[in-house]
Amino acid sequence: MTFLFTRTPRFLPLLACLSASSVYADITPPALHGWSASKAQALSFVPGSPDDQRLAVSKRDGMLLLDKQGNTISQIKGSFAGLDSRTLGDQVLVASQDKTRQQVALFSLDPKTGAWQAPMYLPRRDYAVNGVCLYRDDASNVYLFTVGEEGKGEQWLVAADQQRLNAPRLVRSLPLPPNAEFCQVEDGTQQLFVNEENVGWWAYPAHAEADVRRSPVAMVEPFGNLKKSAAAMAVMPGGMLGLDAKAAQLNLYQQQGKHWTPVASLALKGVIEPEHLALRETAQGVQVLVQDASNNQLFEGVLDWKATPVPLAPVLPVIKPSVQTEVVLSQGDAADDPAIWVHPQTPALSRVLGTDKQQGLEVYDLQGKRVQHLPVGRLNNVDVRPEFKLAGNTVDLAVATNRDHNSLSVFSIDRRTGEVKPAGEIATALPDIYGLCLFKSPSGDIYSFANDKDGTFVQHRLFAKGDKVEGEQVRQFKVATQPEGCVADDQHQRLFLGEEDVAVWAVDARPDQPADLTAVIKVGEQVHDDIEGMGLYQTETENYLMISSQGNDSYVVLDAVPPFAVRGAFRVGVNADAGIDGASETDGLDVTSANLGGPWSQGMLVVQDGRKRMPEQAQNYKYIPWSDVAKALHLP
Repeated sequence: MTFLFTRTPRFLPLLACLSASSVYADITPPALHGWSASKAQALSFVPGSPDDQRLAVSKRDGMLLLDKQGNTISQIKGSFAGLDSRTLGDQVLVASQDKTRQQVALFSLDPKTGAWQAPMYLPRRDYAVNGVCLYRDDASNVYLFTVGEEGKGEQWLVAADQQRLNAPRLVRSLPLPPNAEFCQVEDGTQQLFVNEENVGWWAYPAHAEADVRRSPVAMVEPFGNLKKSAAAMAVMPGGMLGLDAKAAQLNLYQQQGKHWTPVASLALKGVIEPEHLALRETAQGVQVLVQDASNNQLFEGVLDWKATPVPLAPVLPVIKPSVQTEVVLSQGDAADDPAIWVHPQTPALSRVLGTDKQQGLEVYDLQGKRVQHLPVGRLNNVDVRPEFKLAGNTVDLAVATNRDHNSLSVFSIDRRTGEVKPAGEIATALPDIYGLCLFKSPSGDIYSFANDKDGTFVQHRLFAKGDKVEGEQVRQFKVATQPEGCVADDQHQRLFLGEEDVAVWAVDARPDQPADLTAVIKVGEQVHDDIEGMGLYQTETENYLMISSQGNDSYVVLDAVPPFAVRGAFRVGVNADAGIDGASETDGLDVTSANLGGPWSQGMLVVQDGRKRMPEQAQNYKYIPWSDVAKALHLP
């Protein structure tokens, strides 16, 4: 490993050789000319610049675009601190803190001409922002992170579809270390790195739909190899370069699975007060910039260390939701499973039923507005089937598992108005009732399948008694471990059930047949545990099974007939124009091929969103046009 720093006006080797074979090479020092005496508040290479352009900000000289010799190409006067950038089409998006306005500013820069567009500002925050950094996700949405006093942090959506938004959208708040000053994001692994000066560096998931958790990258002695402090950092695929400012050292770390391993600690000899850090990878090695705050000189060097990139998960197509429902009335883990009821005469009057597993049943229209709330208890899963004779009328049925009573809560749906009414309660012998789905046989009988967390399934035949629905148990079988999601293929009299950590199985849905399990798809490369919600998209020519792969926040589509070939997988991401966040941690889903009009002419997919963002609220459900799924997966 070889490392050399130089500074103006003379070359100065700052690091001792790490091996006898190491050789230093001359590097042309930058000349900072007119602004060299001004204390830079942050440094950055211009991403994608073929001319080795740099960015710098200071409280005195504002924001500067520099060539590699340090000559000013263009300048925005003002007082700025903090700096990060990402390419955005043929522009560069630049984020910094406008100290005069006390607001975070986002500029668009044309690197070819050096021209700057007027900035977009974040609303003034109720905390002091110490640092900013940018992140581009798999769908090319660009987000901005702020780190601030007393552990406050936020994530904002600032660009989508290669365009800066007219106004930023707050995605979520983040509990960060107290007194954090610096952050960086490695886009490939979607990790946000934040410093805690006297403790160490932390890595957080950066994706907008990720849960909030952190893991240590490096800790200050005696808990790690850091001598004195964790300050600025810079990232590359598989690695992080961190600055121990108080010890005047650079520290190299390699990611290995979920852990980080120190590679080397490099003393910055001759640098008195290192403060800011930037890097970029070149054919010659890792080019590094360090600012010495004691004399405002910029040190530059090349490091011949290469991190081994971390294997990345496959990039899946991202589909945008068109509609989201009003949130459920309960906070926390509440929304669970949806079911689509199709109006038999007027598709636009169709409904989406969704369980609130702390209160009851929610009923939404196709615009996502709540039209009913039925507080009947802790309902977990719900399903619907049409045409049931009840008290001399033909109604449609909805059935849900009620965890308050370990029972089946039954509802009638008026086929004209869509009004949902309680229609009975069916006791079960299950001690911890959980998932549910319905099956309608060729004879017209409607059956329910309910499961218990211990793997037991009970099948009931539903029948009318007066104005109530009752049930009789007709079959019982069991899987080895915890199930939940299931869906019945009425056409082929087949039940698909999910054993959460193991597989999706197919079993004969008829009550007089043996419950022999056939493997459909096992947890592994394509489906990540937990296996959760399932739905069927069926037409005269198509028959697809859809599965919520909760472990990697994706949705897998496969043929619903043997040999159950996988057609693909996708994620549900942010719709910036509509102000709708993506979906993640999905418990339940449902899908229909019915023409519901408008964007739903080829059908609709509904998924539960376990993490409601933009803004952060109670959970809800997202609606996705099936046409977008078919396009993304190249389905007929």
